[in-house]
Amino acid sequence: MKAERNFPAFTVSKKCENSVRAGHPWVYADEIRSCPDEVENGCIADVFSEKGSYLGSGFVSLRSKIRIRILSDNANESFGEKFFARRIRYALDYRKTVMGEDFSACRLIHGESDGMPGLTVDRYGDILSVQILSYGMDRIKDMLFRLLTEELAKDGVEVSGIMERNDAAIRVLEGLEQYKGWYHGKFLPDPPSPVTEITENGVKYLVDVENGQKTGFFLDQKYNRLAAAKIARGKKVLDCFTHTGSFALNCAYGGAEHVTAVDVSRFAVDTAQENAVRNGLEGKMDFMCADVFDLLPRLAEEHIRYDMIILDPPAFTKSRKTVGSAERGYKEINYRAMKLLPRGGYLATCSCSHFMNNELFVKMLMSAAKDAGVQLKLIEARQQAPDHPILLNVPETDYLKFYLFQTV
Repeated sequence: MKAERNFPAFTVSKKCENSVRAGHPWVYADEIRSCPDEVENGCIADVFSEKGSYLGSGFVSLRSKIRIRILSDNANESFGEKFFARRIRYALDYRKTVMGEDFSACRLIHGESDGMPGLTVDRYGDILSVQILSYGMDRIKDMLFRLLTEELAKDGVEVSGIMERNDAAIRVLEGLEQYKGWYHGKFLPDPPSPVTEITENGVKYLVDVENGQKTGFFLDQKYNRLAAAKIARGKKVLDCFTHTGSFALNCAYGGAEHVTAVDVSRFAVDTAQENAVRNGLEGKMDFMCADVFDLLPRLAEEHIRYDMIILDPPAFTKSRKTVGSAERGYKEINYRAMKLLPRGGYLATCSCSHFMNNELFVKMLMSAAKDAGVQLKLIEARQQAPDHPILLNVPETDYLKFYLFQTV
């Protein structure tokens, strides 16, 4: 039966109905069969099947291909302050359970995985770094930020500042402006410095929530870095695409003989070097500003060898259209790393692109190994940390692939 509410009603195709019933929260524009002539952008709308069955309700985005992001399939939900406070509380309680002492530096809200589509919230101590990628969430951000601070206060966390990292290009597709800076709410004190310190796996890092990549730091690799560090003990390690040194520092801290950290960004390399000093690890590390695609062949020509190589590149593809070129890029660096390693050497390799799915990634690795004349002995296959939860019926939430191999 149609919900007795004032929300506009959208009717969707059978294909969309099946998808929503299976738990996927997105309604694409080309799946809509009927809707009111005038709908306010960012409002809540009800979604119905072609036979009139209620499927769910969610935010409308008039400029996006994802026309509706479903929030709930409860026909009696009013989507007021209590609803969002409840969703935030669920997300916080989950993190406290699965992250334990790492709750102080973790992702608090992971969009669709927490029933909050388009909203990302990362915690760095008493600072929150937030990114909003949907029009509806952006409209209610004042309420959301206040609720976040109130719910965290119940856990003994006094938020000192909320950094808005709304500089992602995808906001343009939503009809939203791009910007970054401190959020000024009456419930917050004067903003602190955007540079703060966190501790991960015993390693201290400086995190710049205003100028660092994404929301300031890549929290999703937290436990993968720990797994790599375990293998790196006593070994000579090359960490490629090091960013601010996270894998390299974990390996050095975990007992590697020596670690070389490489990134194409001078800012990233300088920050990694500062982090090494902060942890008293500078004597066990050196740093290079170089393009990994150029560096790996050069190291082979110079007969420089490492016991372990780590490949943690940025996403080579953010759409299905460029998967082919991305696969070639992944294969190139993995092939070069395999050729550079001695027999019995160790390779940590990953992809953070959802579109480079696990099947494609493994196929690429097998092809690279064949061309390099090696076999890969699987030590461990991992995914993103549990503060970035995966919903099995929402493939887009499953994006990080991490493998540890020995080359034989």
